[in-house]
Amino acid sequence: MREHNYYVYLLAKARNSTFYTGVTNDLARRVWEHKEGVADGFTKKYGIKILVYYEHYDQIEAAIAREKLIKKWRRKIKMEAIEKMNPEWKDLYYDLMK
Repeated sequence: MREHNYYVYLLAKARNSTFYTGVTNDLARRVWEHKEGVADGFTKKYGIKILVYYEHYDQIEAAIAREKLIKKWRRKIKMEAIEKMNPEWKDLYYDLMK
């Protein structure tokens, strides 16, 4: 059986700044696209490029449902989730590229 990879992720402009929540099947590629400003949109307009949080899923339906839930979270809950996974708010993109 083929394994599938789907990711829900949070980008930030800086620590405690503007957030963007997305879903993708290729996290490294998608974050690179945000960093390079390949597509017009919210992240390009506001310079949101730092991968601060992500979750992995095997089912696209689960990833989309989680993305919708995270988008409804209050800012405080998003920050708590980020700080639990990534207390230093480092750019996790570079860990993916190792």
